[in-house]
Amino acid sequence: MSKLLWKSLLISPAVLGVTLVASTVGVRAADSANLPIADTQAATPEVQFDGVADIKVSEEIAVNPEQLTPASLEVKPEAQPTLAQAVPATPNDAEILNQINDYSREGGNSSGQVTSVGQLRDVSPGDWAFEALRSLVERYGCIAGYPDGTFRGNRALTRYEFAAGLNSCLNQIERLIGTGGFDDTELVTLRRLIQEFEAELATLGARVDNLEGRVAFLEDNQFSTTTKLRGEVIFALTDEFNSDFDNNTVFQNRVRLELNTSFTGQDRLVTRLAAGNAELLNTGAGFESTQTFNIGDTDPDNDVVVDWLAYYFTFGSSKVYLAGAGGIHSDYVPTLNPYFEDYDGGNGALSAFASESPIYRIGGGGGAAVSLGAGPLERVLGPSTLTIGYLAGPGADNPGEDFGIFNGEYAALAQLNFNLGDRIAIGATYVHGYHNAGSAIFDIGGGGADEFPNFGDGIVGTVLANNPGSFGVGDRVPTVTNSYGVQAALRLSENISISGYGAYTDAILIGRGGSEIWTYGAGVAFADLGKEGNVLGIFGGVQPYAGNIDTPSANFRRSNDELPWHVEAFYKYQLTDNISFTPGVIWLMNPNQNNGNEDAVIGTLRTTFTF
Repeated sequence: MSKLLWKSLLISPAVLGVTLVASTVGVRAADSANLPIADTQAATPEVQFDGVADIKVSEEIAVNPEQLTPASLEVKPEAQPTLAQAVPATPNDAEILNQINDYSREGGNSSGQVTSVGQLRDVSPGDWAFEALRSLVERYGCIAGYPDGTFRGNRALTRYEFAAGLNSCLNQIERLIGTGGFDDTELVTLRRLIQEFEAELATLGARVDNLEGRVAFLEDNQFSTTTKLRGEVIFALTDEFNSDFDNNTVFQNRVRLELNTSFTGQDRLVTRLAAGNAELLNTGAGFESTQTFNIGDTDPDNDVVVDWLAYYFTFGSSKVYLAGAGGIHSDYVPTLNPYFEDYDGGNGALSAFASESPIYRIGGGGGAAVSLGAGPLERVLGPSTLTIGYLAGPGADNPGEDFGIFNGEYAALAQLNFNLGDRIAIGATYVHGYHNAGSAIFDIGGGGADEFPNFGDGIVGTVLANNPGSFGVGDRVPTVTNSYGVQAALRLSENISISGYGAYTDAILIGRGGSEIWTYGAGVAFADLGKEGNVLGIFGGVQPYAGNIDTPSANFRRSNDELPWHVEAFYKYQLTDNISFTPGVIWLMNPNQNNGNEDAVIGTLRTTFTF
């Protein structure tokens, strides 16, 4: 074959040029197929909102980008295989198609017909094939360059790539033959080349035709052209081992199915269905024992509910978030707690307290938020964002008295995030809230566990911290809260992250006095420990507690030995891309800010399936 090719090159510069430019014109031949497998599976790209997107990755020092996206079930594009220069002996259809797509993507799309060889920056008159290229450009019009103005004549090519390029040039030559642009000698040479590569050309055409048929079938039978389905299933084996309360070892579950829909490629509609039966253990604590899979409990019957409905889109340079139901602040604002934060999913910390600062648990429901780039600060502090949001609930859909969007419970948030270099991120947060009589303060809009129905449904913290009006008051009263928090994350190395937070809440018991509520915590995470995807996390802090309560009938002051300490350790082992095991332990000291209560020690083995 090599002798025939060399003689062919001597006979005609057109044939010589075919050999040189096959990789480039193969781009055009491959583009005519236009059959990327990944695109047939996802008609629309996934939109990632970092706080929504830019906020949660760049503004959170990118400690762990997978942890910093607003939803735990983000849709990721399919990765294309690396281009291999040696073709397998028995390639399958997908491999051949991926090669074609890789050829077409390399260096970007072809820039189209080159009208002068001088347009190619990496070709000079001293190159041995310069005259052949010039002839191809000026006489045959059978050459295309890359967008950067290069020809890349030194790269190697496979027989399949050469066949694709030859096929494209033959189409051009066929048009020239029809106009008398070839003599008999050149036609003889072309016939020999066609015969030499007849098998490869036939194989290429047959495989592309076969894949076209398969793609057409998939398009006709796909679930949706605009929607992707993501899912997470949690199995949890858990028990409490130290307190005086009677507990049996329980096996609990929670299921989330999330439909992500994009209409423009720059937006995302989230519809999430959830079911679960994970109840809180009896520990003597307030809401301190809440684990992430307890959130979304739909009673022992595993009833299915729409627990989150939201829409993300961009408006100029701003990121906008609209929540129809089940919205929480961490949906749209960076929480700066990488590796521990998984948005109450099954791949972060075990407890709700270690997942994120309790300040983000104040309020929830329906509402809206917007994230803006804080331009003036960027010149001093680096990438910065200002986020404001408003969520109302529960009862945002209720037209009755003391309900609705503006006349019922709500929480308005403002947060400023900025980076110091590429390893430190800091956030400052303010939340103003209103809570109806009997509602818990840290309740994410009433979506918590029903452990203490007389004191509202809290997610984290002691009973007094969630409803300080329950102390020394004959009847419960509405509460207004002003909360101030700071969060920070430090990336020590590529695999070690330190993060922490602190928050203070000034609670006004309308007509009955006030209370001060405090909380703080910090943790260290070791990523890829033992295996890629594994995480060892250690977290400690004090859950929300009432520092003091002042009412007309009684005053309360906590003592130093009654702080509700929380210590947690877990190790997530990534068995496969879709299955992980997380054993861990949670130690609660002075539960419910009462040193008379026995410490609670909770052991959990969590198994998480994602698809």
